[in-house]
Amino acid sequence: MKFVIAPDSFKGCMTAKRAAEAIREGVARVFPDAEYVMVPMADGGEGTVQSLVDATGGELREAEVLDPLQRTTTTAYGLLGGSGERTAVIEMAAASGIQFVDETTKNPLETTTYGTGQLMLHALDDGARTIILGVGGSATNDGGAGMAEALGVRFLDADGNPIPRGGGHLDALATVDVSGLDPRLEETTILIASDVTNPLVGPTGASAVFGPQKGATPEMVARLDANLTHYAAVIKDQLGIDVAHAPGAGGAGGLGAGLLAFTRSTMRAGVEIVADTVRLAERAAGADYCFTGEGGIDFQTQYGKTPMGVARAVHSLSPRTGVIALAGYVGDGIDQLYDLGIDAVFGIVPGAMPLAQALEAGPENLARTAENAARLIAIGLR
Repeated sequence: MKFVIAPDSFKGCMTAKRAAEAIREGVARVFPDAEYVMVPMADGGEGTVQSLVDATGGELREAEVLDPLQRTTTTAYGLLGGSGERTAVIEMAAASGIQFVDETTKNPLETTTYGTGQLMLHALDDGARTIILGVGGSATNDGGAGMAEALGVRFLDADGNPIPRGGGHLDALATVDVSGLDPRLEETTILIASDVTNPLVGPTGASAVFGPQKGATPEMVARLDANLTHYAAVIKDQLGIDVAHAPGAGGAGGLGAGLLAFTRSTMRAGVEIVADTVRLAERAAGADYCFTGEGGIDFQTQYGKTPMGVARAVHSLSPRTGVIALAGYVGDGIDQLYDLGIDAVFGIVPGAMPLAQALEAGPENLARTAENAARLIAIGLR
């Protein structure tokens, strides 16, 4: 028998690689002689760098960058293994994420994506000409201007002076000077891993929808949206690129807009990018069963979450492969998944227990649940 094991990380508990090892451990108690294909997965959010590095035999690289409040921090990005053109994977949150601020310091008028641009420069210096960029979990609302500045774009006021970083200063923008943009970007493909389809501005834009969770008051939301509207108008007037209402432009506080305006970017669902990068469909060809999973599964899983993406990728070449999803938390609406490619869902927590205990016992609970699912498979084979 052939089993493909392709889980996401279980947040706060296990990396995707560790989760895959636990699932294999459980299934192998029942099918010790089976073939196992291990494919750690992610959906473009937290854990994507580690999952892709693990899945491809790549390496992590440390880099010193500025965090969203312009303090120096050390973070990491990934270089993927395998032959061919060098590919880097970056989580923008590693440099510009919400974890860098707290209730007293979060301020989307001032936070910047400059550090994300610095990570991109490091990747270019390492020879990467494809960059996978996950855009979730930001603390920023600057339209990607900070990122672009790090890559060489100059944002100038009416007097020709650089405007300060942060979305609260974009109203002073008069000129976008792209003459210093890093020329390597002309031959670099940026794959934006995002499930967000929000435009840059308006009632469903970056400021209105995501600004409050980053600390924006209603007054700040109105100011930020007006500033991003002005920013988009200057870009359209001077560069001929309309990013105001492009689907996904509002992701990560408008980082999507900055990427679309200043780089050769393509936006896709994160799990699709990851599945293509690790060749999940090809590696799963002919598999009898696929085990996937993540920390929580509910009705939202169908909208671009890893287990759903895994099921679709696997079934693209192997429609008869059974897909079994395991989760720490099973919520409402999972019955909707059964018509979309996931054949069974199992919760791994054996009973009521404190969260800390459940997290500590996660690998053990995951292995035990995988074993029990395998035992059901064995019954069907008798």
